[in-house]
Amino acid sequence: MGLIAREIESEGIPTLCLTSALSITRAVNPSRAVYLDYPLGHTAGKPHEPELQDAIIEAALSAFESMEVPGSVEELPFHWAKNNDWKDSVMRRRSGSGSSDKSGHADDRSERSAEPQYQRESDRVAAEAIEGSAQGSA
Repeated sequence: MGLIAREIESEGIPTLCLTSALSITRAVNPSRAVYLDYPLGHTAGKPHEPELQDAIIEAALSAFESMEVPGSVEELPFHWAKNNDWKDSVMRRRSGSGSSDKSGHADDRSERSAEPQYQRESDRVAAEAIEGSAQGSA
C-alpha cells in the first residue's frame, strides 16, 4: 500500500496509510502513516465496536493536520488490551503438526512453492497469456 500511496502523492494527492505492521510500513516508507498496535486484520479497530472504529479513523485522519515530515509514522493512542499478553498468542504457530520451533509450537503453515498459485483456472489462463505476450514482445 505504501508504494501506491507514494505514487498517488507524486500526483499531488495527500495519502495516509493506516497500519498494524510497523516494520513493513517503515520499510516501504509511505509519505504518511499511522500505526495501530492491534493484531493484523484489525487495523480499523475491534469487531462490533463501531464507536472505537470511528475514533480510530478520526484520529488517523487528524494526522493529516499534524504530519509534515515525509515518511512520518505516528502511533495512535489506542490499545487492544490492558497489557500486551495478547501478543503472545497472535501469529503463534499451532501445536500438533509440522515441525516445532524452540518454543514447542508446530509450524502448520502451508508449504511455500515457487509455482504461482491461482484462485481460479481463469486467473492462471489470464496470467499465462500476459506472460506469453510479454515474452513475445521482448
